[in-house]
Amino acid sequence: MEKNVLRVFAKRSQAYASNTHIFLLWMVGTSLVLLGISILFLRNQIRPIQKLSEAAESFGKGRPMPRDFRPRGAEEIRRAGLAFIQMRERIERQIEQRTTMLAGVSHDLRTILTRFKLQLALLPKKIDTTALESDVADMQSMLEGYMSFARGEGQEETGVLELEKLLDKLVEEAKLRGRELDYTLTGKGEVYVRPNAFTRLIHNIVSNAFRHAESVSVTATHQKGWLTIIVDDDGPGIAPEHREDVFRPFVRLDEARNQDESGTGLGLSIARDIARAHGGSVLLSDSPLGGLRATVRIPA
Repeated sequence: MEKNVLRVFAKRSQAYASNTHIFLLWMVGTSLVLLGISILFLRNQIRPIQKLSEAAESFGKGRPMPRDFRPRGAEEIRRAGLAFIQMRERIERQIEQRTTMLAGVSHDLRTILTRFKLQLALLPKKIDTTALESDVADMQSMLEGYMSFARGEGQEETGVLELEKLLDKLVEEAKLRGRELDYTLTGKGEVYVRPNAFTRLIHNIVSNAFRHAESVSVTATHQKGWLTIIVDDDGPGIAPEHREDVFRPFVRLDEARNQDESGTGLGLSIARDIARAHGGSVLLSDSPLGGLRATVRIPA
């Protein structure tokens, strides 16, 4: 029986070790290749999601959408990107239609007001027209307030605003009104916003404080991607249960602090509207000075 058996003799190291090394090398090499393919695949899928997130964030802050944004990636991501673009276009169309309609109405009303002014100017001098002229001026100011609220400065391009210059202008205005204003600025002195709209936002809040207080303090902090502006005054303040009401358009309280000079009740409404267009908010609370504290906080 033993004559028909083939026996092979080899060293143990040569019979097993080399095969194990080859197996391990193949296993490690295959794993690295699969890992590389997975990383490339995930990067190609994650990048479109990041682009969509950046576009949505820019839209939320009132900034232009990135020019290189196009729906890419998996079918679900492309569908989400197309839905976002359609939503943005629909919102922009509605804003444009509203602004166009109100511009037309404003033009017609201004024509009527111009006729009123002309007729008042042609009246004999002996007729006292002071009250009528005051009413016409109020109507003109109210019309401008309505237009500003409806327009919301939405067509303005974003740009750099120097906070120190803005605050210095507020100090000059305080002197003209016989009020006291001091400010402190911490962090970066420049902010990327819609300059005219943001200036109107701060001006509305500070002007509201000037009308009801003798002393106003402004604290601006621009750090860690956020701009926070706190306006404190020593006026009568607003009761906590009425603080949200003053942000509603055309709402005027007794002893109202949200009344602008024309009496439209849009000052704080416009301020919050602009803040939200920048992706932020305006909140009211008690001030350490004894009056009202208005806090503006936006990403910047």
